[in-house]
Order: sequence, then C-alpha cells, then structure tokens
Amino acid sequence: MDFEQTVMTQTPDSGRILPDGGIDTLDPPTDALNEAMLTPEALAQNAPGLETVVELLNHSALTRVYVYICYWGPVSPPEVMDGLELSKSTTYEYVDRLAALGLVKRDESTRPQQLTADPIILIEQRLPIIITPTVLHAFALQEVDEDIEYFVDRYGIGKLIAALRGAGLHFAGNTTQRMIADDIDVRDTEAMLIVYALVPALAVGREHDPYFEYLFPDVYDEMDLPDLEELETPVEPPLSDE
Repeated sequence: MDFEQTVMTQTPDSGRILPDGGIDTLDPPTDALNEAMLTPEALAQNAPGLETVVELLNHSALTRVYVYICYWGPVSPPEVMDGLELSKSTTYEYVDRLAALGLVKRDESTRPQQLTADPIILIEQRLPIIITPTVLHAFALQEVDEDIEYFVDRYGIGKLIAALRGAGLHFAGNTTQRMIADDIDVRDTEAMLIVYALVPALAVGREHDPYFEYLFPDVYDEMDLPDLEELETPVEPPLSDE
C-alpha cells in the first residue's frame, strides 16, 4: 500500500478556520471535488488509505507501535516489546494489525524478523488538516503522558494538531504560550502543559520525520527545544547495542 501525498489544492473562498481544524461554513465551493475524483473506482482506490488513518487515530496504543517502527526500524518484535514495555502478546497483536493494514513490512529472511514502516502523510488544504508521523507521535504520546491524554480527551485530535503547530512556533520564538491559548481557545495553564508535553514529538520528528517541514515550513530549523533528558515523557528510542 502506497501512502504518498494526498493533496487537494483548492483553498476555501469563505469561512473561518476553527481551532479544531474545521471550517465554519455550510456552503463549500461546488468545485471542491471534480467528477473524476468522485467515481466509485477512485473512491474505492482511496478507501484503504483513509481507513488506515482512521484506524490509527482511533487507537493511540496501536499508533505508538507504528511510530516506533517507522522511526527506529528496521527493528525486531522483541525490540519493540522492550522499547515500549509491552507484553509479548500485545506486541505481536499490534504488529499483526499494522501488517494487515499495510503499514508494517516484515522481513522474514532473518531471525528474528525485522520490521519497517513507511511514513504516512495526508494533507487536506481546504480545512486545513495535515497528518504526518510527527502528528501521529504526538497523538500516541497520550499512552505515556497524562497531560496529552487529558488534552486529547477534552479537546480532540484536531486541537492537538493545532497545539503541536503552536508549540513549534513557540520554540522558534514566534509566539507565546498565552498567545497559543488564545489562538486555540484553551486555558493558559493547559497551553503551558501541552506545549512542553509535545517537545518529544517535535524533537524526534525533526530528526526522523521526512515530512516534518510540511507541518513547520517556516520554522522547522529554528526551534530551540528543551533538553529531552530533562523531560519526564520518554522519547522511546531503540535499545542501544551492547
């Protein structure tokens, strides 16, 4: 399954972009989709990619395994199990699900088998929405970070993406935490907590996400991020060779 760019190039003529990524108009332009894009064949061809993204955004624990393999692969199932502190049965269950979705590839020519995962990117400019490994990592961190879990529970994935973008701008010196709070309509304390909770996603994404610049085209190389060793949230690198 090939997860390359999914881009709609039109931009909204009216309506205001909302903090959760939506748009407050019930009358989108009639040229948003053309006839070729709406054929049953085209919709059926795109269905697996859409279903895969939906599956990941509905299961943060599964997404956590995908991101680990995507960033640190090739890795073996035991390395995933140890790196993420999962049970053997859970590790193989998630690897099997990711493989069935076409997200993880198995190389069984070695023992143990080696796992790799291609990065996903999905872009919808009309809303706008962008999903990259950095976004998926931020979402998956709720499995190990209570601040992110609270934020997603209260506000959802759309506003988490907005907070992630705001955090990148903050560490590039382009905005303040209070401005982020106002921009995405959360309390000042919530903005402060989520900005620092998202540092691991920014730091690792900048190094390993090939699509990091799509989310931060203006500041990707200007962020002055805190030292990861001082953070409580684990970054989850692979085990070092002994």
